[in-house]
Amino acid sequence: MADWGPVVIAVVLFVLLSPGLLFQIPGKSGRVVEFGNFHTSGISILVHAIIYFALITIFLIAIGVHIYTG
Repeated sequence: MADWGPVVIAVVLFVLLSPGLLFQIPGKSGRVVEFGNFHTSGISILVHAIIYFALITIFLIAIGVHIYTG
């Protein structure tokens, strides 16, 4: 049986945490958060990468999400 949990969690988090798609931390014009602006910066990429790493670690190691198929 294949374990699809890590794949599904990684793809969903990647889509949701793409800087500028849904939100961007920090914003371009001095704001803390901007929503749906489709812009990005180097610092926002770093912040989103740290958030992504923290969430994927929590979901895959601490909680242990598994989705088995076949």
